[in-house]
Amino acid sequence: MHLHHALHPDQPAHAYDVEEANFDERVVARSHDVPVLVDIGAEWCSPCLVLAPLLEKLVREYGGRFELARVDADENMRIAGRHQVRGFPTVIAYSHGEEVDRFHSTKPMHFLREFADKVIAGHGAGLAPEQA
Repeated sequence: MHLHHALHPDQPAHAYDVEEANFDERVVARSHDVPVLVDIGAEWCSPCLVLAPLLEKLVREYGGRFELARVDADENMRIAGRHQVRGFPTVIAYSHGEEVDRFHSTKPMHFLREFADKVIAGHGAGLAPEQA
């Protein structure tokens, strides 16, 4: 069972679970259209249980200006390894197919808003002039 489905059956529209098989499609490719924040955590990680609902609240607030992809590290160790994750939770921002920023551990809501704003602004700046 996925940790986030169990805790949050009413998940926001722009939040979803990803795994190794669909990571490139749902995160890397998708990030060309909209920034994607990847939340890498685990069921046994108590800070992960604190951060997950804050990120879900943020994705609701922002209404599609970014998407939230959740990765259960225990089931997807290769994703954690590919990103050289040293601890949980780790949130990695993707924009235009590339990692653009990351942070570790639980953060307060004002930090999460600033992080999202910076990623969204950078994504917009990376668009071709006719798309911006």
